[in-house]
Amino acid sequence: METKLVRDCSATIIPEGTAMTLEAGTPVFITQTLGGNVTVRVGQRLYRISSLDIDALEEVDLGESRATSSESDGPFSEESVWEALKQCFDPEIPVNIVDLGLIYDMRIDDLDNGKKHVAIKMTLTAQGCGMGPVIADDAKSRVMALDEVESAEAEIVWDPIWNPQMISETGRQVLGLE
Repeated sequence: METKLVRDCSATIIPEGTAMTLEAGTPVFITQTLGGNVTVRVGQRLYRISSLDIDALEEVDLGESRATSSESDGPFSEESVWEALKQCFDPEIPVNIVDLGLIYDMRIDDLDNGKKHVAIKMTLTAQGCGMGPVIADDAKSRVMALDEVESAEAEIVWDPIWNPQMISETGRQVLGLE
């Protein structure tokens, strides 16, 4: 979908991970609108526009693609953390980081005040990807949005090295690999 920016907005160059500003009036082509963030193409470059700057896009209806709240209706559980992480997407691949097989480990610790600390070990599809810190911060933010979570961390690890066999059956279906 083609549109343009109605105001200057922050963006991150994909895959380098460099922050920059896209200027008002810039024509953009929307390539992905998952997890509340938007991936746009300007010329031959891809950029990620955060959910905080979506209003910079002219006449864009994100509908169901907006991020859903990470707050759960029920009590805190490991499943609520997994659901929060499923709202985080690689900006180049239309599959969430859980179904991509990027989450290697998750630990939930009870704190003295009744809250939780969540520690996540995750990887990326490519070791040189500059978007790693952006994706890890998104994962951390989604978990921190859960009422019971006081603190969270998302550590990027490279062992084992990710490979396409780690994609879930659901992810494979989305990508047309099944």
